[in-house]
Amino acid sequence: MARLFRDPRRDSASSSSNGFAPPVASPAASALPSPFPDLGVQLSAAELRETAYEVLVSASRTTGGKPLTYIPQAGPASPASASSASSVNSSSSSLQRSLTSAAASKMKKALGLKSSASSKGGSPGSGGAGVKAAPQRPATVGELMRAQMRVSEPADARIRRGLLRIAAGQLGRRAEAMVLPLEFLQQFKASDFPDLQEHEAWQGRNLKLIEAGLLVHPFVPLNKSDSSAQRLKQIIRGAYDRPLETGKNSESMQVLRTAVMSLAGRSHDGTSDGCHWADGFPLNLHLYQMLVEACFDSDDSTVVDEIDEVIELLKKTWVILGINQMLHNLCFAWALFNHFVMSGQVDIELLSAAENQLVEVAKDAKTTKDPNYCKVLSSTLSSIMGWTEKRLLAYHETFNTSNIESMQGIVSIGVTAAKVLVEDISHEYRRRRKEETDVARSRIETYVRSSLRTAFAQRMEEADSKRSSRNPTPVMSILAKDIGDLAIKEKNLYSPILKTWHPLASGVAVATLHSCYGSELKQFIAGLTELTPETVQVLKSADKLEKDLVNIAVEDSVDSDDGGKSLIREMPPYEAENAIANLVKVWIKERVDRLKGWVDRNLKQETWSPGANRDNFAPSSVEMLRIIGETLDAFFELPIPMHPALLPDLTVGLDRSLQLYVSKAKSGCGSRSSFIPELPPLTRCEVGSKLLFKKKEKPQNPQHRGPQNGATNGTDPLGLPQLCVRLNTLQYIRSELENLEKKIKTCLRNVESAQADITNGLEFKFELCQAACQEGIQHLCETTAYKVTFFDLGHILWDTLYIGDLASSRVDLLLRELDPILETISGTVHIKVRNRAITALMKATFDGFLLVILAGGPLRAFTRQDSQIIEGDFRSLRDLFLADGDGLPEELVDKASSQVKNVLPLLRTDSEGLIERFKRLIADSDQSRTASRGKLPMPTTTGHWSPNDANTVLRVLCYRHEEAATRFLKKTYGLPKKL
Repeated sequence: MARLFRDPRRDSASSSSNGFAPPVASPAASALPSPFPDLGVQLSAAELRETAYEVLVSASRTTGGKPLTYIPQAGPASPASASSASSVNSSSSSLQRSLTSAAASKMKKALGLKSSASSKGGSPGSGGAGVKAAPQRPATVGELMRAQMRVSEPADARIRRGLLRIAAGQLGRRAEAMVLPLEFLQQFKASDFPDLQEHEAWQGRNLKLIEAGLLVHPFVPLNKSDSSAQRLKQIIRGAYDRPLETGKNSESMQVLRTAVMSLAGRSHDGTSDGCHWADGFPLNLHLYQMLVEACFDSDDSTVVDEIDEVIELLKKTWVILGINQMLHNLCFAWALFNHFVMSGQVDIELLSAAENQLVEVAKDAKTTKDPNYCKVLSSTLSSIMGWTEKRLLAYHETFNTSNIESMQGIVSIGVTAAKVLVEDISHEYRRRRKEETDVARSRIETYVRSSLRTAFAQRMEEADSKRSSRNPTPVMSILAKDIGDLAIKEKNLYSPILKTWHPLASGVAVATLHSCYGSELKQFIAGLTELTPETVQVLKSADKLEKDLVNIAVEDSVDSDDGGKSLIREMPPYEAENAIANLVKVWIKERVDRLKGWVDRNLKQETWSPGANRDNFAPSSVEMLRIIGETLDAFFELPIPMHPALLPDLTVGLDRSLQLYVSKAKSGCGSRSSFIPELPPLTRCEVGSKLLFKKKEKPQNPQHRGPQNGATNGTDPLGLPQLCVRLNTLQYIRSELENLEKKIKTCLRNVESAQADITNGLEFKFELCQAACQEGIQHLCETTAYKVTFFDLGHILWDTLYIGDLASSRVDLLLRELDPILETISGTVHIKVRNRAITALMKATFDGFLLVILAGGPLRAFTRQDSQIIEGDFRSLRDLFLADGDGLPEELVDKASSQVKNVLPLLRTDSEGLIERFKRLIADSDQSRTASRGKLPMPTTTGHWSPNDANTVLRVLCYRHEEAATRFLKKTYGLPKKL
């Protein structure tokens, strides 16, 4: 409504004809649309304002006992006129009451408004010589109202003249008992106006007021069959087409009066104590709002210093307009808020006053359920709330450091309006338990979430525009920083205000930002396929942002009932570290798989040739360790914050790759058991018999082997030199594992993400490879030893040693063949595994020597006297490995030769003693229990040769060249002399 009467286009048509001054220039901002229902009658703001002024003057006139007077405002007030005014004020009506000092305004104080008298030039008529006079202020409240409502002196004079005429004809009649438009129509004729056009406009206004007050918005609802209403409607319609003849004695006026008074005199209770023409809803509100506008200075929209007198005067119109304190409070609250808006939202005093006045409205709302009041209350508060929410739902756009002081008041007004609308008007709310809904908290949460989402969307657009060739930072990293800054701004600037209504405002804000960024981050992560520096930068930025947001939420909710658990539940972890970890694991898997593929390809091509390098190990092992070193360097160069956490994944993968290499390095070489021949069937001796010796199948691709001299074909991957290179390679890898572990610890200390105490406590051992190397070295030592003994030297052991005459088939040939083999091993195998290789060869040689004696086949036979030759040969064999103190340690040789030493005394024992020993051992064994009565069981071959092993004793008897032994074997087991 205020916008309407300040619209020059709407007022210009009637400003010159109705005596109202043109409106002032438009203020800084447009007024809000009126919250009151539309009248349904084309009454302009100027027409409503003129009518409101007429009601005001009429109501003020009837409250005093003296006739109306008028003091012209033109020119400065002289002392005489001031004196005259003073004398009149003592006995005149309310309009002529002199204005009090602005400093005494109780209402301004109650509203929280400061007096502006000092800034407006002081009291009326003040000023000194040589000083420019301040603008003259009205001397009386009547003059102030006329000026505020922009009524010209001629118009004011006509109104007063009309009221004097009415009073003269109806002495003592009060204003509320009259229909002012009707009375004015009867008092003035066309001749009372400067021109016909002005008279017709004036007449039209009064007829429209009668129509609005009695037909469209009557105080008491009309019956459709009411003849008076129909007659009045016809009269008004006719008057619109043809102007009425007005005046006291006009016949048409008498007809109009009859129709008007029959309608205006109706009341709800049937009594007729007054006239109801301006108190119908919402006409009364439109008229009263025009009067309320007079409380605001027409120049700057501030509340006038004389507000107490103005409000006192306005209250006199209540009886005519049907206004009460509640409606006044509501209209005044609306006017204060509207003028704050019109001030460009810079007049904080008006905002504060509107806030205070709205508190009174909230109190009123709880005391009445009048439908008309609730209706206008709802529309007014909805309008206020609509304006506030438009700004609060995006308060980051609305408020900044320059205007933040207005935010408190706007939030307060918006929340108060929302509470009244929900708690006092909403039927749904009344049906529910009130404690279930915290309206203020709910609204604040809505404002925060909406505003932060809007601000987030803006930051997203800005982040995209910030990225350029000069600033290659990923958009998501830019956004993370901007959101962090936004959260700080929210915490420092807005949350302190919003905490008045929501103690966890900061927490709600950061939870909202966390959710918004989380949605974008989720999409970003879903599109990742590989680990890049940009990816890591984004995920690290996200991780930092999340920590900052969570810290703010925790700080904000320290004193909350649940300690902030509900807020933290709203902030599920971004799991940026998990995303990084998953990408790093993919990176690790790719490199480990690549390394395993490399191992498969290169070991198929590896020749294991000695001389490839100084230390005689495979070049492929050097290359593999180089790749592992580069992989570790690349891992520690990754810009990730969790090297210690992910390092085990890498080391396990590398460990398995090394284990694979070691496994393949020893695979295909055979094993100890693959070179030990099958034992021939047992026979009894017959000197000179020639029996075949069945050997176990040789390894794949066997080569013809003649007497060995320590050298083999260099292309044989299982030749002695190649086996030595394999041994060296495993030893080289094992020795480098310690260097790899040191490298890892050094790199770990140099990365940002590793803390010293954590790093020192971590152990990164290549345990799989370490164990594989240990087992592989042992395996290769045994395999090499048994291959050399039973395959390479098999022709000596099986075809030469102790066959025929013992004196000509002793161990010397074997010793000659072993000597260059030992030189090859000593010159090729790394010193750290050399003794193990020679020890394994010694054990294999001793095992072969013992097998010749105990399972050499029917071509061999020994007497008791041969034992001395055999014992001497074994001593020579031991001495070979002792090498006069330069070979293996004596205790090691003694330990390896203990089995042979224990068995050799059986060769010196007579046959009868052996037979008795054999029977005793069989009797003591479990096999005797399952044997047939009177028959000795055949002892099982265990391979653990011992004088206490029945099978070992039996074998000595089998090779004993004596009649007693042969007879016993034939009788007991029926053993043949030949195969």
